[in-house]
Amino acid sequence: MLNQTRTKRKLTRKEQRDLDIEIGFMEGVVRRDPCFAEAWRALNEDYVRRSRPDDALKAVEVLARIQPDDPAVLYNLACSYSLAKQIEPSLAAISRAISKGFSDFKWLLKDPDLGNLRKHPTFKKVWPKIRTVKSGVV
Repeated sequence: MLNQTRTKRKLTRKEQRDLDIEIGFMEGVVRRDPCFAEAWRALNEDYVRRSRPDDALKAVEVLARIQPDDPAVLYNLACSYSLAKQIEPSLAAISRAISKGFSDFKWLLKDPDLGNLRKHPTFKKVWPKIRTVKSGVV
C-alpha cells in the first residue's frame, strides 16, 4: 500500500482489540453514510493492519468508486488486486493511478504489495506510462 511507513510486526492483543473496536465503529459509519470516503479509507487501512485482505479489497473498491480520480486510492486498489493475485485488474488500476498523477516510481518498484504484479509479464505494459510521466510528457 502507499503508506510506506507501515510495519509488518505482529499486533499486541490490546492493539488487535482496539483495531477491532475501530473497525466495528467504521463499519457502522459506512452503513449510515456509504459515500463517506474518509471512513472507507480508514476502514481499508484497518482491514490491512488486521490481516483481512478480502475486506480491505472490498473497502478500497468502494473508495475507488467514490474517488475515481485519486491516484493514491487507485494505487492502493492496484496493491489489493496484486495481493489477491488479480493481475489484470491490478495492472489497470496502476495504469489509471499513473494517468491520474501517481509518480512515486521508486516505491512502486519495491512495494511488496505489488510483488505479484511486478513478477507478471504484463507488468511491462506499465513501462511506457512511467517513461512518459518521468519525461514530463503527460
